[in-house]
Amino acid sequence: MNKIRQHPQWGVALAVILISFFYWMLLATDRYVSEANIVLKSPEISPASLNFSSILSGTSGAGDLLLLRDHMLSVDMLNVLEERLQIRQHFASSDIDRWSRLSRVDAPIEKFHRYMLKRIDVHFDDYANVLRLRVQAYNPEMAQKIAQTLLQEGELHMNRMGQRLAEEQVAFIEGQVEVLEQRLYRAREALLTFQNTHGLVSPTGSVESIMMIVAQLEAQKALMEAQRKASSSFQSPNSPEMQRLDSQIQALNTQIQQERNKLATADGDALNRISAEFETLALQAQFALELYSNSLLMLETTRVEAARKLKQVSVLQYPTMPQYSVEPRRSYNFAVVCFFAILLAAIVQLTRAIIRDHLD
Repeated sequence: MNKIRQHPQWGVALAVILISFFYWMLLATDRYVSEANIVLKSPEISPASLNFSSILSGTSGAGDLLLLRDHMLSVDMLNVLEERLQIRQHFASSDIDRWSRLSRVDAPIEKFHRYMLKRIDVHFDDYANVLRLRVQAYNPEMAQKIAQTLLQEGELHMNRMGQRLAEEQVAFIEGQVEVLEQRLYRAREALLTFQNTHGLVSPTGSVESIMMIVAQLEAQKALMEAQRKASSSFQSPNSPEMQRLDSQIQALNTQIQQERNKLATADGDALNRISAEFETLALQAQFALELYSNSLLMLETTRVEAARKLKQVSVLQYPTMPQYSVEPRRSYNFAVVCFFAILLAAIVQLTRAIIRDHLD
């Protein structure tokens, strides 16, 4: 006793060691651990007729697993566990030692959440790309049930989150398809009305036909002028043959001018103006058709993406049914307490000795 009075730090260290031994070896309640290893998989849908490289992108792999981990450790998941398994009553049971159990059944959600984070560990193994789940409870059945509920609710949450986004995308694109469909119908109707108004299916084709006619008439005129020049060398200008050639050349000139007037005039609806308006309307209709076709392709692509966003929790190791308690680690915890108690007592002893030496 005298030595303890002279060196009280060792008495304190001994008391701490005895209390630690009494708690860890006799009082601490056994905790059972259920473990599971999981990965997330998505259906691989890639039809050969469509190119999805630009749309099948987003959070996947490690990102999905990290999102799942955050949800498993969230307050929302805690509320689901309480609703299904009444875990508050389990962890606040009077059969559990006072230092290990939840303080009371109606503890605030913040305190309850902090407590459960010590009993539920979700570790992401970035090397294997696997989520490792470790759940502690005070009987084997509860530990396994909590782990199973975490897996089931985690998969449902990931599917709801991905499917909700996909459905919003599909609804948006369906709206765009309807708008572009109406735009296509209006462009086609404008084109048909223009054709019916002018009585031409293809003004551009009519222009080309008139150009061919003008070219043929020019060729005939050149031939007639050659014949007239040849005849003028031995016939008088008033001869019947020369008058016939002159009248034919004049008729060809008149016809050529009429055909050219159809193509372009200062006033009126010339074919060149009609053709230009027709090409503009045809281009608008073609552009509307391409937009509509692309929107249909995007719609089908997004529908496939909606199916692809479904996440399947692939279980590498199903939640185990513990056969014996592995927590708390009694010998390890007791050894750690003993080590630090002796270390601190030795430090205090050394400090006191140094002070006494300096006082002397």
